[in-house]
This record gives sequence, C-alpha cells and structure tokens, in this order.
Amino acid sequence: MSPKIIRGSFLDFVDDPFFQSESDSVRYLPDGLLVIEDGKIAAFGAYKTLSAKYADAEVISYGDKLITPGLIDLHVHYPQTEMIAAYGEQLLQWLDKYTFPTEAKFKDPEYARTIAAFFLEQLLHNGTTSAVVLTTIFPESVEVLFEEARDRQMRIIAGQVLMTRHAPEFLINDAKTAYAQTREQIQQWHGLDRLLYAITPRFAITSTPEELTLAGKLKAEFPDVYVHTHLAENVQEVKFTAELFPESTDYLDVYEQFGLVGDRSIFAHCIQLDDSAFQRLSAAGSAIAFCPTSNLFLGSGLFRLDQAKSTEYPIKVGLATDVGAGTSFSQLQTMGDAYKVMQLQGKSLSAFQAFYLATLGAAKALSLEDKIGSFEVGKEADFVVWDLQATPLMKLRNPQAQSENLEELAEKTFAMMILGDERTVRATYVAGELVYENSNV
Repeated sequence: MSPKIIRGSFLDFVDDPFFQSESDSVRYLPDGLLVIEDGKIAAFGAYKTLSAKYADAEVISYGDKLITPGLIDLHVHYPQTEMIAAYGEQLLQWLDKYTFPTEAKFKDPEYARTIAAFFLEQLLHNGTTSAVVLTTIFPESVEVLFEEARDRQMRIIAGQVLMTRHAPEFLINDAKTAYAQTREQIQQWHGLDRLLYAITPRFAITSTPEELTLAGKLKAEFPDVYVHTHLAENVQEVKFTAELFPESTDYLDVYEQFGLVGDRSIFAHCIQLDDSAFQRLSAAGSAIAFCPTSNLFLGSGLFRLDQAKSTEYPIKVGLATDVGAGTSFSQLQTMGDAYKVMQLQGKSLSAFQAFYLATLGAAKALSLEDKIGSFEVGKEADFVVWDLQATPLMKLRNPQAQSENLEELAEKTFAMMILGDERTVRATYVAGELVYENSNV
C-alpha cells in the first residue's frame, strides 16, 4: 500500500517542559509532513525536507491547522458517562447517591455496549485516542468496552473494578470470584492488538484486605499489567481509609503493603498526600492522574502539581478528565481548569506544559512513550487536527491561525485551551486512519 501523507503545522515534544526550557522541549514545524505506513509513522519532518521524496504521492493537506499527537486520558469512568453533571455532593455522598445506582445498569451487556460505544465516540470527538478507563464489577462491562475499542483500533487500558464492601449489595462481588474473573480477562485481553489490562481496586474503602491480597497476587503473576485506582482524593475518604486500615502508616501504605505500588501503577487524584507519600511514589516510579475538573466539581482540593514535578522527587503525571465527576470529555477544558488550579496556589501552567501532560507526559506515565505521545518514527500514528479559529471568539482571538515561532504558538495554544472545546477538533486519526471528522466545518 502507498503511504498516507499528512501536511500541516505540527506540535509535539522531545523533552519535559517542566524540567527543560520550552525551546529545548517543544518541536514545532510550521509546515511539516507526516508519513504513515501500516498505521505507524514512517517519516516526519519539514515539508521542504521531505516533499521531494514523496513528490508523486497524494498529500492530505490541512493548511494552517495545528496537528498534535492524539491526546491521552489517564483516568476516566465510562459507566459514569450518563450521570455527568450530577448536582450537589462531595465524593462519598456523590458515589452513594448517583454513581452506584448508575453502575448497577452495567450488568446488562447491551446497555453496557451502548454506553461504551457512545463513550469511545466522545473521546474521539474530543481528540482523545488513548485512555485508562474504569468499568464496573460486572465482567460484561469490561468485555464490551474492549470489543468496542478493538473495533476502533484504540489503545485502551481497562479492567474490572474490584469491590467487596462499603457499597450497595448489587455492587458487591466475592473476592475470589473477582480474582478468577480478572485473571481470565488478563489472559484474554492484555496485549491483544492495542488493548492492555489494569488491575482495578476502586479504592481502599471498597476492598477488603483479602481482595487487596488477591489483587497483589495478580500483579505478581502478571507483572506487566497495570494497577489503576484512586488515592487520597477527599478528606473524608482519607479518614475512613485510616479507620479501616489502622495498621497502615498512611493511605499509600495500604497499597504498598499489598504489592500494588510500582512503575505501572496509576493513582488518580493524590490531593491529600504528605511529602513522604510523594517521595515514595517517585521512588516506585508510579504515576499520578491529575483530574482538575473533577477535583473542582466535587470540592476535593487542589493538586500540588509543582510538588509532583519537583526536581528532587519527580513523579510521572498525566492529565485526566475523570468523567463523570469530571465535567467534560474535552482535554482542552481540562487543561483550562488545570491552569486555574495552579493559579489558586500561586503557581502557573503554560500551554506547552499542559499539552505535554496530555501527550508525551501521559505516555511516559504509562511506560508507552515508545508507542504513543509524539511524532517519532516508528510510533503509532494517532493524531489530532485542531482548528484554532473554530468559534467566532477564537477567530477574533487568533486572527492568524498559523504561528511563525514558539512565542506565537504559546499564545495561540493557551487561548485554545481556555476557549476551546470539542468544536476545536477538526479531525481525529487512530493508527493512521481517519476516525472522526467535524461535520460542522
């Protein structure tokens, strides 16, 4: 097959802009070519450098539109899609009132498939091509998500949620049964096409020591699978966890005792952590999912991104929408709220840093930087085409769509992450194939 060639303005990252200067971290090609063969990047560079080699090939040109790697959502609940924007509670009360009754519906595989398909389409419409996804206690909810993601060639990490206590009876599973179901799913789905598996205790409150022991046993049996859970989101949650696990020194220690903290562990939120926990997460190579829209919506607190990205104890961090406590599938809106979270702490967050957290930074958090997150040759060709003039206000703010240099690009991408939403996505590609095109253009 002949290669697929994309022309436009390209932005990606070659280093971490939290630790290196933006001029050394950001790669920007005002006029570039992306060459795709068999779903992977075969060549990437300036148009003037590569155009002669591909002079006879058909080129798909996006003109002055900006193209970035596909976005990566590090923590999102697909069963909560239909209950997004549920009013008026903090975490534990919100779970009881809204979340648990909604998740009960996912025992029905047809209902689960309907929501899974809608959920994945929402990701693609917002430029998100990879995600770490929570399901429910029902095996059917895992299977249909993986089937729908496989049909779309998406890189999805997911697993059956483990819950054995402190939830309604209809969401309680037997620990040994859940272990057997999870083990079978790992063998069936982990590494199939672009799918990966995550051992998924909901959080410490809803798992007995027996269940966490079995989760640790699974991790020991299958060391290359992920662990995905919540950590220190809410003050009440932290207090209740301490009561349930009095022998643990802190919340993180609960997971440490059961062998669930390592370089493939993803912990959502991490707001109510002390310096010791940050240091131990850094030493373990674990990742944090930063969920700003959710944290603001539930009043959980302000994540200390500056602490996580310190030079002394750096931690891998990726951006996450956390739908349905999160208020949007748009990572642009999530970036905007991340900026506000930092402003409230007297800090700042640049547009390049925000985009890094949703692309290469998130890929590194998942140990997948060899496969996704940038335009390096050999990586999977997931990317998004952005329209910086998608709305009248954005066009007024950015009268010239293309940027001549990094300074101009920083201004325009910042305006995009504050003013943009799904309308800003012109097109989304997965494994080199067009999977979404904005019909309103």
